[in-house]
Amino acid sequence: MYLPRHIFTRVSLHRRLFSHSASAAILHPPEAEPLTYLEGFPRPNPKYDETILAIPRIDSGKNISEKERRAGRVPSIVFEQEDGQHGGNKRLISVRSDQIRKLVNHLGRSFFLSRLFHLEVRSQFDIDDVVESVRVLPRKIHLKAGSDAPLNVTFIRAPSHALLKVDVPLVYRGEDVSPGLKKGASLNTIKRTVKYLCPADIIPPYIDVDLSELDVGQKVVMGDLKVHPALKLLQSKDEAVCKIMGQRVSELQKKSK
Repeated sequence: MYLPRHIFTRVSLHRRLFSHSASAAILHPPEAEPLTYLEGFPRPNPKYDETILAIPRIDSGKNISEKERRAGRVPSIVFEQEDGQHGGNKRLISVRSDQIRKLVNHLGRSFFLSRLFHLEVRSQFDIDDVVESVRVLPRKIHLKAGSDAPLNVTFIRAPSHALLKVDVPLVYRGEDVSPGLKKGASLNTIKRTVKYLCPADIIPPYIDVDLSELDVGQKVVMGDLKVHPALKLLQSKDEAVCKIMGQRVSELQKKSK
């Protein structure tokens, strides 16, 4: 797929590190009318609006990355994928470890990876000369086992005319009034995220899963989820998200004794 050169600036392809993915493609010409969030659908909480500060990084490699981490910085990359498969035009950066850790801790890892941020690249963190200012979506994050310290972050550019493949987190609601759960059945959570192709301007921070009317044996499938009509489901609409499971026979027998 040919894309005009002016669309792409400096971006990068990063080695695969971690589960959640967000790939980019072109949705419509930049002059097209931007999409907006609709009433009744989740939208990002402005409480967590934050500009991620970054500085350029010239070199890459294991030794360079370790040096960055010792200095309190997280080696990172900003890139965009022309067709969701092939990347290019990379920009190497480093971000502040304390800022990324705070955002991940406050939002949760899945929610961090489905939220847009403003990224500001400066020559130095404490100097106001801006090298580049761009909207990005975190694509992958690698955390250190045991401490959850961020080791690497990959960002993807998110201009208004882009489509992004996003694993959107699910939030389950209505457990307290679910007929099945009130009868003593249990909730079998099958999916924590669902993959959608999302216009960059309306990436949902999460998707609500309503359990309030589910009885024993009933389930929610991906096609039941209520999302903005511009989002495209990238998984089977018949795939189960959750199910209300009845008590096992052995548990019922124990209670009857």
